[in-house]
Amino acid sequence: MKTNFFLAGLLILLIGLANTANAENKAGAFTVSPMLGGYIFEDNQDIEEKAAYGLGLGYNIDQNWGLEGMFNYIDTDSEKDAGDVDAYIYRIDTLYHFTPDKKLVPYIATGIGGITLDPSRESNDTDFLVNYGGGIKYFVNDFTALRADVRHIISFNDTYNNLAYTFGLTFLLGGEKKALAAEYKDSDGDGVYDHMDQCPNTPQGVAVDDSGCPLDSDGDGVYDHMDQCPNTPQGVAVDDSGCPLDSDGDGVYDDLDKCPNTPKEATVDAAGCPLDSDGDGIYDYLDQCPNTPKGATVDETGCWAFGGEIFFDFDKSELKPAACPLLKESVNILEKNPEMKVEIQGHTDSEGDEVYNQTLSEKRAMAVKAYLVKQGINSNRLETKGYGSSNPITSNDTKEGRRKNRRVTFALIH
Repeated sequence: MKTNFFLAGLLILLIGLANTANAENKAGAFTVSPMLGGYIFEDNQDIEEKAAYGLGLGYNIDQNWGLEGMFNYIDTDSEKDAGDVDAYIYRIDTLYHFTPDKKLVPYIATGIGGITLDPSRESNDTDFLVNYGGGIKYFVNDFTALRADVRHIISFNDTYNNLAYTFGLTFLLGGEKKALAAEYKDSDGDGVYDHMDQCPNTPQGVAVDDSGCPLDSDGDGVYDHMDQCPNTPQGVAVDDSGCPLDSDGDGVYDDLDKCPNTPKEATVDAAGCPLDSDGDGIYDYLDQCPNTPKGATVDETGCWAFGGEIFFDFDKSELKPAACPLLKESVNILEKNPEMKVEIQGHTDSEGDEVYNQTLSEKRAMAVKAYLVKQGINSNRLETKGYGSSNPITSNDTKEGRRKNRRVTFALIH
């Protein structure tokens, strides 16, 4: 009976190997099980242990319970007279499958039947039997399982204890596969089960984190698959496409923009500030004289100007002493740029007759030219033009505004 203990131990070992793979045993399936193994008769029966051939036909009532009819044939010999003995075993068994939602499915079984011994030298003998035991099925796919089975078989005429061990295949025909348990469902196919998925409707093919949500590598709140600016620095506000905001529309993101309220028409540098090409402190988009010489004093329009706090007195064209420092500065600039030619432009406020203001503006321009020529600047480099009151730099509605409009400016001649 040592073989009995070996097979029982093998069964216990196989049951201990059960794993957590996907379900395979199907309720409502018919089963066909061709088997091959051995049959051990009790010693006092004087019948040799021989190979056993079997075929089982069964039906799975549900995933756990099944019924099976099994037929075994053993071609053996008598140990007393060496005569041939044919053994036929037929039984109906009830099977209970453990963990039917795994690939490796252990089961226990019990049943009733009969055994017929047909010796060549004696008359045959048929006994009622009961059996119990178990086995294991390993599903290689939805319809096929490897199978091992061990049974203790007790016949009752003379109460013999036999042992049958078989190996084979079980084929499943039809049946319904158990619906996937909720804990294994992954409705959006992102690799995270539904009960753990915090973003259950992730589009196909989108990489997700452990919670089932699309990745947001730069942490800007826009998922990577939608993020057109994937490397936004931490803490930077972004739009719906994941790109940093550019509130003033100058092409420089807000987090880099040192001049955040630049008008849309202004050309800006890399810092988002309007350009000041001639370096006179007046941005290009406001500069009416964009090529002012470096060092020149300019007015609000970016044009080279004279006058200090008071440009000209009302209705006067004479230079005031306060203008001398700026006039000297202009002489210095002209001397440093001997190729430069300028137009001296005279202006007035809006008080008085238009024709009169035109003449007054020309006189103011001529007064400045006379000063510059007296300081050694060649007159061929100087042209004068009066603009009257046509180009105010501020409103003439106030006294201060009119004061600022009584002025002289320079413009380069190209």
